[in-house]
Amino acid sequence: MGCAPSIHVSQSGVIYCRDSDESTSPHQTAALSQGAAATLHGLFVKTDAADSIPSVLAYRSRQPPPCPDPRRQERGEPAAAGRARARRCCSSAEAETQTSHASVKQASTTEVQIGPMRLAQDPVQVLLIFAKEDNQSDGFWWACDRAGYRCNFARTPESALECFLDKHHEIIVIDHRHARYFDAEAICRSIRATKPSEHTVILAVVPCISADQEETSVLPLLHVGFDRIFMENSSIIACYNELIQIEHGEVRSQFKLRACNSVFTALDHCHEAIEITSEDHVIQYVNPAFERMMGYHKGELMGKELTELPKSDKNRADLLDTINMCIKKGKLYKIHRDEKFAGDNSQAESHSFRCKNRRKESIDVKSITSRSSDAPSLQNRRYSSMARIHSMTIEAPITKVINIINTAQENSPVTVAEALDRVLEILRTTELYSPQLGTKDEDPHTSDLVGGLMTDGLRRLSGNEYVFSKNVNQSYSHLSVPITVNDVPPCIAQLLDNEESWDFNIFELEAVTNKRPLVYLGLKVFARFGVCEFLNCSEATLRAWFQVIEANYHSTNSYHNSTHAADVLHATAFFLGKERVKGNLDRLDEVAALIAATVHDVDHPGRTNSFLCNAGSELAVLYNDTAVLESHHTALAFQLTAKDNKCNIFKNIDRNHYRTLRQAIIDMVLATEMTKHFEHVNKFVNSINKPMASESEGSDCECAPNVKNFPENQTLIKRMMIKCADVANPCRPLDLCIEWAGRISEEYFAQTDEEKRQGLPVVMPVFDRKTCSIPKSQISFIDYFITDMFDAWDAFAHLPVLMEHLAVNYKHWKTLDELKCKSLRLPAENN
Repeated sequence: MGCAPSIHVSQSGVIYCRDSDESTSPHQTAALSQGAAATLHGLFVKTDAADSIPSVLAYRSRQPPPCPDPRRQERGEPAAAGRARARRCCSSAEAETQTSHASVKQASTTEVQIGPMRLAQDPVQVLLIFAKEDNQSDGFWWACDRAGYRCNFARTPESALECFLDKHHEIIVIDHRHARYFDAEAICRSIRATKPSEHTVILAVVPCISADQEETSVLPLLHVGFDRIFMENSSIIACYNELIQIEHGEVRSQFKLRACNSVFTALDHCHEAIEITSEDHVIQYVNPAFERMMGYHKGELMGKELTELPKSDKNRADLLDTINMCIKKGKLYKIHRDEKFAGDNSQAESHSFRCKNRRKESIDVKSITSRSSDAPSLQNRRYSSMARIHSMTIEAPITKVINIINTAQENSPVTVAEALDRVLEILRTTELYSPQLGTKDEDPHTSDLVGGLMTDGLRRLSGNEYVFSKNVNQSYSHLSVPITVNDVPPCIAQLLDNEESWDFNIFELEAVTNKRPLVYLGLKVFARFGVCEFLNCSEATLRAWFQVIEANYHSTNSYHNSTHAADVLHATAFFLGKERVKGNLDRLDEVAALIAATVHDVDHPGRTNSFLCNAGSELAVLYNDTAVLESHHTALAFQLTAKDNKCNIFKNIDRNHYRTLRQAIIDMVLATEMTKHFEHVNKFVNSINKPMASESEGSDCECAPNVKNFPENQTLIKRMMIKCADVANPCRPLDLCIEWAGRISEEYFAQTDEEKRQGLPVVMPVFDRKTCSIPKSQISFIDYFITDMFDAWDAFAHLPVLMEHLAVNYKHWKTLDELKCKSLRLPAENN
């Protein structure tokens, strides 16, 4: 038979634990030190070393006895003799006891359900604070053992407080029978002064009273901090029943309260406004979002009725009246409406109360219903159009969004319902991403530039038409024989050695190639990316294709010529070389991007879409005044490619690959249309930047795995890439930036001159060559189009050099504007 678990305390006070004779614990001892020793619950204490025994000893108990009263009743030992023996054994020793493995396993964790929450409660921990061990302390100890509780024993106030702060017991039993050993009430007060004690039940063991004694009030003990009293009773069953009742009562309730703290923490961090009120509408809790929405601090709201919100400049009487009316009426009122349809419009007539135009100053909301003479209730608003939408079998994403918002309005506060009305009003418009240019900038340069680029222009006001000078079906027999790699002149080859650098000077290449930089740069870039291998075409076919495409760029344009195409191709290739861009695009995407950059402005007339629409050009009529030039660029590029087999770079690829490649090219070229600028930028920020920032937080990874797995996100990246490449001039070195600014200004000047000459509406009046301030136009362009877009692109692709150039260039234009200089440089610099 194995020995009972034990602890051996030597002269030096070192503790040795032994679970059994077969234990492999390194802390075993075969014998006790010399001197008298006594046994208590499997604890062997060397009495000669009692002064050196630690205040708390930890050990595993043996199994509880089969009978209610341990050992003593079996042996017929008098209780007094047992207590005397215990006193001799533990006169100055304090022991912390812990129940057996078996008992703990039986009561390991308890599953507690709190509404929708499912929690796991650990075994209860009990702290016994008795100055001396006796039948009562033994009764509670064996009761804990039977219930499977973890039990600790302390004999002094100091060790009791220290043990509680370490364990955070759910139940504390304090001996209140003998005031001469320690002050039980003082111990209770010291424990109650600690933070963990708010979830602890403290039980006072009081002496029994005789029949002739009057029972005293428990109020003094409750005021001290005790929760319950227990009349002295050493029966294990009595102690067990008391502890079980406490566990299923106060302990479990306190456990649920502790769990509720996590709920309130979640509510505090919720972005939605949340309030908790009683049945009488008395505010009991509000989260920070509700404080921000209402404009009041929590202290101003707690304990007040919704009908008694503080009246101040923060709210208005009509808002409070509406809240009061909704509260008083509750859900008793009903809405009756007669639906009348006139074309696409429907009008709902309601017999509910009339809503006013309610607005809280801290919230910029405007109720749609405020413009109606008879508006439905804010809490039960239903529109006839919604009924038709809900009946649709095919829902567009925006329809689902509107349905969700309408559902959310049902139980929302009035102010939230009004704000959602405004959201619905915005969502029902078509220009969801286009900024509304009002009085933000009174600078005519800004309004003219942004307005000219963001619209397709006015309808034709005269019979004049603008006709392209180029003929699509012209012959290319005048073109020279395609060059080969070995035929590249040394001066051109030397320039192309630096083509991978962002500071590559495209104007030097334009000069040495006689305004044909696209062929030479294109061959070099396409070779670097292995485009011929991907398309399975020969280098001769690729050279012929480049020559045909470049021949259809207008060299007479100051800006939209083949040099601009080469510049955009160079920027696109530079972006494709960035690690994060490369990691999120596949080979087909790279080839499509390079081809799109090459053809994105082919046959550009040097005039804007607005001009062509106003002039009633053939292209504007053909493409219904929508993305006229961008549609023409892509259509013509594929026409030119397929026209002659000698330059058809797509002739050898699989049909499915061709369709995918073609769609990618078309999508990227159409993305360069400025009327969709803000839509593309905002989608990129919301779908790429924000998710990437949240998922990559704390990570040094350069790629975003959540991005590259979604084709939609790859499309957004390609659109953003070619858009940035198309208008990257402000991010080039200062000299190149100034040259590009001069060229685009000259092209706009020429358009204004022609508009005046033909009597067409002047799309951008500020671009009058006699009065225009080029620095102002550049500042406006950077402010409205460039800064936000390149901030988003830089956050994804990591482009510090470009952002440095942008800052320098912006400072240059600002300096000129402050000096009232309207030209590209200061007069002294021009000389």
